[in-house]
Amino acid sequence: MRILLTGANGYIGKRLLPILTGHGHEVVCCVRDRKRFAAMAASTAGDVRVLETDFLEPPPEEGLPEGIDAAYYLVHSMSDAAEDFEAREERAARNFLALAARCGTKRIVYLGGIANGQNLSRHLESRRRVEDVLREGSIPVTALRAGIVVGSGSASFEIIRDLVEKLPVMVTPRWLETRTQPVAVRNVLQFLEGVLRDPESVGQGYDIGGPEVLT
Repeated sequence: MRILLTGANGYIGKRLLPILTGHGHEVVCCVRDRKRFAAMAASTAGDVRVLETDFLEPPPEEGLPEGIDAAYYLVHSMSDAAEDFEAREERAARNFLALAARCGTKRIVYLGGIANGQNLSRHLESRRRVEDVLREGSIPVTALRAGIVVGSGSASFEIIRDLVEKLPVMVTPRWLETRTQPVAVRNVLQFLEGVLRDPESVGQGYDIGGPEVLT
C-alpha cells in the first residue's frame, strides 16, 4: 500500500513508521520541518518519502503524492501553549482533509481519545470534534479511541513516573478519581497497523484499551 503518515516524528508516528515499512508499505511522511526528520527517515529501512507541510496552513499546490491507499491522522496541538488549541486542531483537521482528497486517499485512520460521557475535558472534547470534522469529508474514516497510552517516552508515562519518584506525599486534585482505561503503546500500534488488513473496519469506530478501568 501507499500510505500517508502525519505526525511521523511524534510519539506514535515514529514507532508506527518502521512497522509499516517492515510490512512492505510505501510511506509518505508529513512533517513540518524536513531537516528535523531527515535523520529518522535515513535510519528507517524501506520505501520512505517526506512531504513538508504544516496543517495549520492550506496544503501546498504542488508535490503532493497520488494514489494514497490509507492516511493516518496523528496530529494534535496539545503541546502548543495557545489558549485556542481547539480551533487550531479543527483547522489542522480541515486542511488535512483537503490534502487527503487531493491525494486520492481511499481511507483515513484516526487516533483519538475515549470520550464516554458528556462532561468532557477540553482535550477530549477537541479530540471528538476532530473525529467529527474528519467524518464530514467523503473519505471513510476508521477511528481508534484510546485511553492513556502507557509506554516509556509518552507524556502520560513520564508524568506518572515523575510523580512517583519525586512526590512521596501530595495533595490530590479532584481529577484523581477520573476513570481511564490505559493501553500499552505496543497494543495501540497493533491496532493502527491491523485495521489496514481488515476491510470491515473501514468507516467504523472502536474504543481501544486494556482490560482494567482505573483511577
